[in-house]
Amino acid sequence: MSKIKIITDSSITIEPELVKELDITVVPLTVMVDGVVYSDNNLKEEGKFRELAKNSKTLPKTSQPPVGLFAETYEHLLKEGAEQIVAIHITHALSGTVEASRQGANIAGANVTVLDSSFTDQAMKFQVVAAAQAAKNGSSLEEVLAKIEEVKKKTELFIGVSTLENLVKGGRIGRVTGLISSLLNIRVVMELKDHVLNPITKGRGNKTFNKWLDSFIAHIKDRKIAEIGISYAGTAELAKSLRDKLQAYVEKEITVLETGSIIQTHTGEGAFAVMVHYE
Repeated sequence: MSKIKIITDSSITIEPELVKELDITVVPLTVMVDGVVYSDNNLKEEGKFRELAKNSKTLPKTSQPPVGLFAETYEHLLKEGAEQIVAIHITHALSGTVEASRQGANIAGANVTVLDSSFTDQAMKFQVVAAAQAAKNGSSLEEVLAKIEEVKKKTELFIGVSTLENLVKGGRIGRVTGLISSLLNIRVVMELKDHVLNPITKGRGNKTFNKWLDSFIAHIKDRKIAEIGISYAGTAELAKSLRDKLQAYVEKEITVLETGSIIQTHTGEGAFAVMVHYE
């Protein structure tokens, strides 16, 4: 085991094989559906949460991991021989997870560097994977942290939603500047930048997403791209069409993954995210 251990939370969207290969610890958030609390780690099977949400009487509610769970996790890693721990978490604008992690580290008395990724989903994966690879290769803590910061600065996250209803009900619309919450059934593309969701394009119908895609391609076509990740809530059809149009602009195969229950709860069905990591 690497002397530097990498931890993240389950708002990350990542291939299970990468988690295993790089020995990444994923601490789960929880989701309550009609009074029943589920660990997000138990909802990773494709389509499982979507069916739960479809049949629920009320909007599911998400919760950050308990401080005690973080403390237990850190204590366990210390017993396994971890000398240093780096925890990379969902932006504080969307969850209190990063603060719970800090409190858990204090209780455990563990040497933990807790970081706010400024992102979530595959944009957070870019940082987590880079950190885990560096740790596995024997990099120092300073080198691992420098790599994380480098990746963060070269990452962009764009999210498209087909309705604002879940964002409104979940209390996240207050963090989306410049949108009228009464216009629930409009399509909106936003950028998550500096912990704020900033609307870029809005309108009715899928032409809104197509208009954004054209502008996004113009934005990236002359830049060197290390990787692109696409996540979706609902069905993969739109995400795969985005991949087919964007693959020509990046050498590495674009990863298309279903986002987890945490993000799906707030975006609703028909949402997608395009995340790009520049060289």
